[in-house]
Amino acid sequence: MPTSISTPLPFERLSVAPMMDWTDRHCRAFHRVLAPGARLYTEMVHAQAVLHGDRARLLGFDPSEHPLALQLGGSDPPTLAAAAAIGAEWGYDEINLNCGCPSDRVQAGRFGACLMLRPDLVGECVAAMVRAVALPITVKCRLGVDDAEDFPTFLAFIDTVAEAGCRQFIVHARNAWLQGLSPKENRDVPPLRHDWVYRLKRERPALRVVLNGGVDSVAAALAHLERVDGVMLGRAAYRDPYLLHRLDRTLAGTPDALLARADLLRAFAPYVQARLAEGVALKHISRHLLGLFNGERGGRRFRQVLGAATLAGADWDWLERALAETRMETMAAPDTVADAA
Repeated sequence: MPTSISTPLPFERLSVAPMMDWTDRHCRAFHRVLAPGARLYTEMVHAQAVLHGDRARLLGFDPSEHPLALQLGGSDPPTLAAAAAIGAEWGYDEINLNCGCPSDRVQAGRFGACLMLRPDLVGECVAAMVRAVALPITVKCRLGVDDAEDFPTFLAFIDTVAEAGCRQFIVHARNAWLQGLSPKENRDVPPLRHDWVYRLKRERPALRVVLNGGVDSVAAALAHLERVDGVMLGRAAYRDPYLLHRLDRTLAGTPDALLARADLLRAFAPYVQARLAEGVALKHISRHLLGLFNGERGGRRFRQVLGAATLAGADWDWLERALAETRMETMAAPDTVADAA
């Protein structure tokens, strides 16, 4: 057993994945309105940037975002430990180590998915962060890299990192291809193996196991939750934010308490208006709202209006115009999750 383990965390069964260029502070604040019971994650921030960069820009967040995890990239234990300590000072609830990103830039820095080939180093990184902060230290990983088809190798990675003090693993249920596939293709081309994640939970029941990858409906999420501890939505939460709301209400045991999309948007108004008063351009916020009416009548018009919100001085009235032009502002919320599906 490890000499110490990361601090236990209050556990949310639903979370939203860290997504580069997507889950910035504005996106996360919107997701919090949609899903009060979900755990949110930052975009990946390199540990060196935390130490030497603009911390207000990189680490700042709105208090409403709690519970919020800081995802770090890196492979140097002392640097990661120092960055984790700074994250703790800034008030994050969890520090997560990225062992899953396959991009060329990440590979050049010898972190991300590359780390799955070096479980001992990942263990050293986790142990250093566990010693540095009284926060949960978690790991987000893949099943393996390239054409690896060996579950025991995957399990050995988990065991090594768990021995170092990590008690929670978020597993993107597909391999990462380090050569020949783009980051986008790495999210679609390697086949999903949800059964490996289920097996991990069966064979290591003391660990918390969260499944990521292919969770694109309430039904799918509920089916996975019969086999693992939690589910993490990625692009589905971004393309169809209302799915995140439906799943949050279902897991809270109040599937009949769905809010209408227009009501959710207006609940976000105080945040939007506060940021506009600080000089943030509306386009930096509105880009995260484009999918709110996904699949609904008028959704295309909603996207068109918001997509044009790039003019200097665009304010909340622009969002009211988008609602008016889609004629969605008076639509009643569905009575049940089934009705909303």
